[in-house]
Order: sequence, then structure tokens, then C-alpha cells
Amino acid sequence: MSVVGFDVGFQSCYVAVARAGGIETVANEYSDRCTPSFVSFGPRNRSIGAAAKSQVVTNCKNTVQGFKRFHGRAFSDPYVQAAKSSLVFDLAQMPTGTTGIKVMYMEEEKVFSIEQVTAMLLNKLKETAEAALKKPVADCVISVPSFFTDAERRSVMDAAQIAGLNCLRLMNDTTAVALAYGIYKQDLPAPEEKPRTVVFVDVGHAGYQVSVCAFNKGKLKVLGSAFDPELGGKDFDEVLVKYFCEEFAQKYKLDVRSKPRALVRLYQECEKLKKLMSANSSDLPLNIECFMNDIDVSGTLNRGKFEEFCAELLAKVEAPLRSIMEQTRLKKEDIYAVEIMGGASRTPAIKDRISKFFGKELSTTLNADEAVARGCALQCAILSPAFKVREFSITEVVPYPISLKWTSAADEVFPKNHAAPFSKVLTFYRREPFSLEAYYNNSKELPYPDPTIGQFTIQKVVPQPSGESSKVKVKVRVNVHGVFSVSNASLVEVVKSAEGEEPMEMDTPAKEDEVKSSLLMAFLMVLSIPSHQGIHLAPLLELGKMIMQDKLEKERNDAKNYVEEYVYEMRDKLHGVLENFVSEADRDSFSLKLEDTENWLYEEGEDQQKQVYIDKLVELKKLGEPIQKRYTEAEERPKALDELGRQIQQYTKVVEAYKAKDELYDHLDELEMMKVDKQVNETMTWMNNKMNLQSKQGLSQDPVVKAQEIQAKTKELYSACNHIVTKPKPKVEPPKEETAAEQNGPQAQSLPALKYFSPAGSTLTEGLWIVFHSYSTIIGLQIYSHDICKHFSSYYLKG
Repeated sequence: MSVVGFDVGFQSCYVAVARAGGIETVANEYSDRCTPSFVSFGPRNRSIGAAAKSQVVTNCKNTVQGFKRFHGRAFSDPYVQAAKSSLVFDLAQMPTGTTGIKVMYMEEEKVFSIEQVTAMLLNKLKETAEAALKKPVADCVISVPSFFTDAERRSVMDAAQIAGLNCLRLMNDTTAVALAYGIYKQDLPAPEEKPRTVVFVDVGHAGYQVSVCAFNKGKLKVLGSAFDPELGGKDFDEVLVKYFCEEFAQKYKLDVRSKPRALVRLYQECEKLKKLMSANSSDLPLNIECFMNDIDVSGTLNRGKFEEFCAELLAKVEAPLRSIMEQTRLKKEDIYAVEIMGGASRTPAIKDRISKFFGKELSTTLNADEAVARGCALQCAILSPAFKVREFSITEVVPYPISLKWTSAADEVFPKNHAAPFSKVLTFYRREPFSLEAYYNNSKELPYPDPTIGQFTIQKVVPQPSGESSKVKVKVRVNVHGVFSVSNASLVEVVKSAEGEEPMEMDTPAKEDEVKSSLLMAFLMVLSIPSHQGIHLAPLLELGKMIMQDKLEKERNDAKNYVEEYVYEMRDKLHGVLENFVSEADRDSFSLKLEDTENWLYEEGEDQQKQVYIDKLVELKKLGEPIQKRYTEAEERPKALDELGRQIQQYTKVVEAYKAKDELYDHLDELEMMKVDKQVNETMTWMNNKMNLQSKQGLSQDPVVKAQEIQAKTKELYSACNHIVTKPKPKVEPPKEETAAEQNGPQAQSLPALKYFSPAGSTLTEGLWIVFHSYSTIIGLQIYSHDICKHFSSYYLKG
């Protein structure tokens, strides 16, 4: 089971995976852990991520970015209509009324839904995770902004389904960061103690989110959240773009917004300048060559002036901070730390305002860019049975108050900052089917024009046999994704039972007019019509076709690149390392062929089928491979001859030593050694013959003998001779070991015979010594042990 977390941002994405060593943020095919949130459509294929971002200038009308903000929104939405003017690509209305993106793909005008485009990006992230884990990826956790509504969350879930992903949870950005922060802390308060309160501030490219979390050991509870979806890094970029558009209009008489390509380039340069100003307060230049009409433009700006332009934006920083403190009723002294993350969190003016508000230094213990993805991967690991993770419970909050409305009344079901996931059972008394409408009851706070969540019809409701209204229990739920639903409904019927009879299904007995009764529960059908319509089969099939088309196009491009690489490689080598291995006439002919192929690649061969390139490469290799082989043979042949010569010399020495009666080889069989001698002589003759013939050949001619043949001859010689010359000598039987008695001295009956070794006239002591010394010499020992000498002397005296 895969354990993967995806942080799908407005401008960039990160992928984190769980491995045996912990959580790791993985790199894409460009060895970059950051994958741009770009999708580009071309005449033959799509490009996603870094490849798409590189086309944002050259293919600006068909390269889409920032589409995350259009999830779940209707095309008529005022927010969508307002955003249209600042976009380089075109938006269009889908048949369902939602927002789509209009591009030219495969030389046809296509309109893709936001879910489809997001699915393309998710599929790319999925491939990155699969390349890192070396196994298929299905289960994942995906991050979303905490201010996303029900419709937007359903839209992201649909995108994940189109991409073939099983999203275990949609996780709020700040909650993911809080999990990444808290799960590794060893010093958190015990469950019964006062919790540690930490504020998490996420300043992203397109949104500003704040949440307050309470930590206890093994527990994370979100106390509240606040946000400003209209404040992010892109708004600061917009200020810079507006300033330079006005400056270039005045200075160079250029209308930048009339040229999409020029506008895209300006956005890119302004983003770079913004990052430089975050680290430098001096005047910084902005230079763009051939900006418009072959005119080079330039300008300067410093941080102080930039902050003056952004005064209105910076004034909006404190509002969510005040809101969150009011919601949670906390004092600034209650805050343990303020963690800041997000791409725009590095802007000094933003950091200063947040720091001054809380009256303390900001904490940056987490990676500002990767913390969300790591938190999502941790959540996925907690939900996965494949990993054993420290127990850590997470309690989310409902970002907006949710109410239910029916014909006669309305009631708030989940107030703002209510714990989630959470279920409630509501009781209604009805005689017939009825409908419930779920909606967000505070439209002023909602960053979405339509407060409706969905309509839910409770069917098959019938009155009691007595004609009274039936008791209907309706279960409503906000699930782990933050999505509201009416999960089920049941009809509760009071059945009076006679004395001594037992009802079929017993619930908790209830007294009614002092008569025994039971509750019989019948599950009812709930027809749900959410405000966001789900996906159909067509987008799934279309994405599959596009993935296959991308694969075919990649193979076609690879085949073309192989031809181009071969042309450049061989053209360089023909006048380099291969120069001496081809005749002048053949070299000129081959060079001409390579030149014709290069011209063909940029003319007729610019757009051909894969097989055409394969055939062209085969045709070139027919001319080039013989030359390449001659070069390779010239490199390998001397090594092979050296090895063969070494073996011939080795076996020749053995034969000569055998003939000279060397005792090392005197055990070898004569017939076998004659075979060795014959094999060595034949091999030597073959080698000398081939070497003589090869020496008469030029380098530009095919070799007489190849390295492979020489290696085969070496192997043949080794197989024929080695087992003979390395035959070990037969083992010689060792002499029998002497008994212990023989080692310690002669037996009693033989010892007196040793007296004859004592020379006449010698003293007793001298005689004994001579006897012992002589005996020890006979048995090959030189033992002068005191104990043995005592044994000999006492025995001699007794004798």
C-alpha cells in the first residue's frame, strides 16, 4: 500500500512519501522537489510541470496555470468573470454550467473542465511518487485550503478520481502543517494538562490562512481558523506588474497588456524581482531584452518603495489574526509559538506585521515549502495499515456555519469551528416524503457566491397506521474531507406487542400508555443533489487517451532524437577517433549522407511517424557500424592477444618443467602432457599466423581475426590444459603415530638392554646420561625433562 501526500498549490506542488526511514519529499525527473502547477497543450501532446512552465512564453495561450481557484465555480460566478481579464488563456462554459479552459490541443479547439486539468497535474505527481517508491500509487492524502467550500472540495475529489487516485482524506493546509509540527514533539503536555497553543500562519501564492491548534500528547485539536482568499503572493506580483506597465507605457510608449507573451515575461521578471527585494533593500534593476517590438526595457525599484505600493495589501494582514483571536477567545500570552510557512511568508513586511501583532519572534522550525506535503504523507501513514505510526488524533473544525432548511423552518446544524468529522441525528415528524436544503448561513463570510450545499430528499416516508406523523431520524455528517452530507435516514415505527409475545427486532423498550412496545426501524432512501455535480465516465476515458497519446508522442520524439544524436556523434567521430578506420572515399560518402539526413530532419523529417525515424537510423547504422566495429576491434584485439599469449607462455613453462623431471610435475601423466604440448603448439601456430595476416591489413580494412575469436581460442586452450597441469600430487601415507608408552620411554623389559651403551670405566651418573641421551637420539627426540631423567635413573639403579 502506497503512503503519499500531495500538496497541490496554486503555483507549485510537492510530493512526500513514507518510507522505512520516515517521511521524505521526493524529486521529479528534473531532480527538483518542486513541480510547477502548469499544464501545456500542444499540437501532438501535453506537457506538465517544469516542461509546461518552460513553454509559458512560447505557447502562452495554451499553457494554463492558477486553475486551482476555479474549482467548483460556475462560469457565471463574478469571481471567474473578474479573473478572466488578467488571464492569458481563455475560459469557457461547460455544459454543466461550470468553468472550463479553452485550448488548442491536437490541432483542435478543446474545452477541458477544471477537474480534468487538475487530474492531469495529479497524474504527473502520481508518476513522480511511483518513480520514487518503485510501485503503483493509489491511496493518498491531498491538501486543500481551509477556506474551500463543499463544492470546491467535491471538485478536488472528482479530479483525484479521474487521475485514478483513492483520496483517503482532503486535509486543510494548516492542519497538515500542524500535524508535521506536533507528531515529532516529545515534550507535549499530558492529556490531562493544559494544552500547548500554537498559531500556524500560511501565506501562499494565492491565499492567506491562519489556524490555532491545541497540542497534547498524542492529540491535535484545531481551535479555529481564519483566512483571506484574496491575499497572497500573486497580489504583490500584480502590484509590480501594474507599476512597470505604467512605467513602460510612459517611458517606451508600449501597451504591455495588449501582448500576452510580453505580459507573461513581465510577470516572470516581477516575481524574480520580488524575491530579490525580500533579501535586499537597495535599488534593484529589472531588464528585459527584446521585450516588445524589438525594444529592450529596464527599470529599477527598491523594497521601501515597493512596500509603499503594497500598503493596502499589507493592511489586510492583521484582519485574520484579530479574527482568530476573537473566535478562540485567547490572549496573546496564551500563544506558545507562531509558526509561519508558505511561499510568500518570506516577504519581510508580512513577517514584521505578524510578529508585531503577537509580540514575539516568528518560528520557522518547519520547511516553509514542504511542510504541507509532509503533513499529508504523515496523515496517509496514520490511515494506512502498512505503517505503524505513533497514535495521534486529529480534530478539525467546520470553517463556515452550516444550516438545514425545510418547508416551515431552518436550523443551524454545525456552527462555525464545530469539531469535524462529526455526525448528528435529527428527528422529524412527517407523514410524507420531504426535502432538506443544506446551506452556509453566513454569506458575508463566504468567499463563494452560492451558499447552497445541496438538496436531500427523504423518500418512502408514510404515516403511522393510526394516521399520526411518523418519527423520522435523519443522520447528517461532515466527513473527513470536510464535505457535508445526509448519510442516511430511518423511519421509526412504534409497534405494540401483546403479552407474552416477543417482537422480531427489539430496540430499547419504550413505555407508551403503560403498554409494552418496541421500535421498528426502516431505512429510507435519501436522494442527494449536491450543488457540485459529480464526474462521468467520459473524462476518465479522455484522460486515458491523452496519457496514451503523450506516451506515443514521447516515443516518436525519442526516435527522432536518436537519429539526430547519431548524426552529430558520427560526424564528430569521422574526423576524430574513427578517422584512421575508414577510407577517404567512404568517409566522404558517409559524411555526405549524414549531412543530407540532418537537412532532412529540419525539413521533410520535422514531423514524421516513429517508424520513419527508426528506418532512417537503421540506414545510417549500416554505414556507420562497420567503421565503429573496426575501431572497437583495434581497441580490444591487443588485450585479447595478450591474454592468449600469457596462457601459452604459462602452459609452455609447465611442459618444459615436466620434461626436465621437475618434482612438482613428476606425478602428471605422460600422455596427457603430450596432449598439452600439442595443444599449446597448435594454438601458438594459430596465433602467429593470425598476427602475421593482421599486420598486413590496414586500419580501414576489416580485421582478419576478431577479439571474440581470440577469446574463444583462449577459452579452448584453458579448457584443454588447465585441468591437466593443475592436477594435485597424490597424498603420501603418513607414518603411524607412536603410542604413549613409546613416547614416554621404553618398556621395563627392554630398558636393561640399554646398559650396553654405557662405556666401561664411566661413573654411574655419566653412564646414565649416555644411556638417556643415546635413547633419545634413537627415537629422534631431544628431551631433557627432569622427570624423565629421574625415571631413567631410578629404573637403571633397580636393574
